[in-house]
Amino acid sequence: MFKVVIPARFASTRLPGKPLLDIGGLPMVVRVAQQAARSGADALVVATDHEGIAAAVTAHGFQAVMTRSDHSTGTDRIAEVAEQLGWSPATVVVNVQGDEPLIDPDLIRAVALALDQDPESSIATASSAITEAADFFSPGVVKVVCDAQGRAMYFSRAPIPWARDDFAVSRDALPPGLDAQRHIGIYAYRVRFLQKNARLAPAAVEQCEALEQLRALWHGHRIRVVGNVAMPHAGVDTEEDLARMRALFANDGA
Repeated sequence: MFKVVIPARFASTRLPGKPLLDIGGLPMVVRVAQQAARSGADALVVATDHEGIAAAVTAHGFQAVMTRSDHSTGTDRIAEVAEQLGWSPATVVVNVQGDEPLIDPDLIRAVALALDQDPESSIATASSAITEAADFFSPGVVKVVCDAQGRAMYFSRAPIPWARDDFAVSRDALPPGLDAQRHIGIYAYRVRFLQKNARLAPAAVEQCEALEQLRALWHGHRIRVVGNVAMPHAGVDTEEDLARMRALFANDGA
């Protein structure tokens, strides 16, 4: 069994009040909760520091937990929820972003089960196959390379793994057989890791790449990766994203 926590902050640089924005007649955070509830989690909690978000969530039948407003990351907010609710150190918790109204419930369940079945890992996440050279060479697309057990060896904005001989000839297309994987930003954690995470010192490589997950790797924590999953729908970060998402729900009659 596993839990789902949806961190939801009211403050947003691009879209203030984003969790409460209307998507097909419902607040965005409620749409996310509805999707996450289909994952089979035995508990689903929205973690927020805003009473309006908590009220909207509970009005639609979901649980909200008020957290401190000074958390720097959603991971820290989830750690507070686990402490408030007394979850055991072995509990698996999936962090579902509050701006993904079309999050795939199967993806949530897959990362939770992957971590549950890998006692040597502290975190589980996912990746999708990269098929286009433009994505592979883009620093905006985070790549991950895994070992034989499906655990992350490294995450990078650089194009990895580097096909030395093929790219010496051409970089217009990816060579056949190159296992290039795009990291998908969904995470499952054990509560015992969440309890330690806030005390881990930042790593130089984490700051260099601007990738928070490298801190865990640098400190020796293992990250299980569910590879080759379907590329999920993009979340809502901009006004353009919001318009696109509203159009999708309008077309579906949701």
